[in-house]
Amino acid sequence: MTRHVLRLSDLDAFEVAAVLDLAEASGVDAVLAGKGAALVFEHPSARTRNAAEMAVVQLGGHPVTIRGEEIGFDRRESVEDVARTLACFHGLIAARVARHRTLERMVAALDGAGSGVPVVNLLSDYEHPTQALADLLTIRQCFGGLAGRRLAYVGDANNVCRSLLDACALTGVSVRVASPEGHELGEEDLSQARELGGTVERVARPEEAAEGADVLYTDVWVSMGEEAEADERRRSFRGFTIDEALVSRAGPDAVVLHCLPAHRGEEITDAVLEGPRSRVWQQAENRMHAMRGLFALLLKDGAGTAAPEATR
Repeated sequence: MTRHVLRLSDLDAFEVAAVLDLAEASGVDAVLAGKGAALVFEHPSARTRNAAEMAVVQLGGHPVTIRGEEIGFDRRESVEDVARTLACFHGLIAARVARHRTLERMVAALDGAGSGVPVVNLLSDYEHPTQALADLLTIRQCFGGLAGRRLAYVGDANNVCRSLLDACALTGVSVRVASPEGHELGEEDLSQARELGGTVERVARPEEAAEGADVLYTDVWVSMGEEAEADERRRSFRGFTIDEALVSRAGPDAVVLHCLPAHRGEEITDAVLEGPRSRVWQQAENRMHAMRGLFALLLKDGAGTAAPEATR
C-alpha cells in the first residue's frame, strides 16, 4: 500500500522517530536514483522549495519544480488528471496547495489508478507536516530528546500549529497554546492531539503559556491568503509578540523557534530573533534534513515506484 503524508498524524510515533533518525543519518540510500520528483507550488516558497529540491538531490533524484500557473488545477485540467500525469514521470509528488482538498483528490486519483507514487503535503490551508518534523528535529538537537519537554505556541492557531500539536503529541512534548479570541484552536484540533496521547492546554495569555517552557514558538499573524484581514489581525494579536520580557518567563535553557518568514516587530522582536535563545536558522536548515528523512521513509524498500501501466 502506498504511503502518503498529508497530515502529521499520517505517521505514527515510531515513524516520526524513524524520520528524525534518517534526517540525521550520515548516509541515506539513494532511493530516488534515476527518478524525478514533482514539486508543485501553488503558493510562493523560499525555504520549502529549497529544502525539497535539495532533499531530492541528496536522495539521488532529479527535482522538477512546477508553479501553480503551469499546472492550473481545475482550470487547465483537473487535479486528478494532473496527478496521474505527474505519476507517469516521477517517483514522488510533493505539493504546496491553496486547499487541502486538492491533496486528497490527488491521492484518491493515484490510489485508484494503483500508481504507487506517494504524495507529500508541503503546506496546505489545513496542515504543514514537513515543518513540524523540522521543528521536532531542532528541539531534539537542542535538548538531546523530546519526551517531557514543554512547548509554548504563541499566536495564530493555524496550519503550522495543527501539525506541531500532533507532532508533539506523538513524541511526548506537552503544549500550551495562547491565541487571541477568534483565532484559537478548535475543539477538533484539541481532541485530535489528545487522542494521539498529547497533553495540550489552550490558554488566554502568552505569559501563561510561556511560564517555565523549554520552547517558545510563533508564526506570522497574517498567513498567505489572509492579506485582506491584515489590519484586523494586527489589532487582534497585539500583546502576542515574543519579546525579551516573554522569553524571561520561560525556562533557563529555553529556545525560540519561528517557521519563517518573520515579520520583525509583530509576532517576534528583532532582539529575540537574533538573540542567544534563537534557533531559527538551525530550524530553517532542518527543513531539508527532515524532508530528506521523510522522503526516504516513504520510498524505502521500493515503495513509491511508479507503475506506468496504471497511470497512462
